[in-house]
Amino acid sequence: QVQLVESGGGLVQAGGSLRLSCSASGSAFFFAISDVGWYRQAPGKQRELVAKIPGGASVLYADSVKGRFTISRDNAKTSVSLQMNSLKPEDTAVYYCNQRRGSDDYWGQGTQVTVSS
Repeated sequence: QVQLVESGGGLVQAGGSLRLSCSASGSAFFFAISDVGWYRQAPGKQRELVAKIPGGASVLYADSVKGRFTISRDNAKTSVSLQMNSLKPEDTAVYYCNQRRGSDDYWGQGTQVTVSS
């Protein structure tokens, strides 16, 4: 069983930056071969992909965050981060960390990001 713990959310003004971090329990090997990423869910909306790094493949970003957000992973530390720059009010949401490998699908508890205009 893998547990994911997010940190780094908060309140920021439009144009500001935040860095989200997610630490995963479990083996470093399993983490390294897993897809890891960040999703978000705004009030009244479905959860959507923000960015992910598939194991051994290229990084994927939602069009709405390209050029502003950067995802990175550290397999040795079993962690994944999301650097968010030039934040906009529409980025306001609960952000969730995800680790997935086949049918094994793990989620963090979420961290709130609020961007004021």
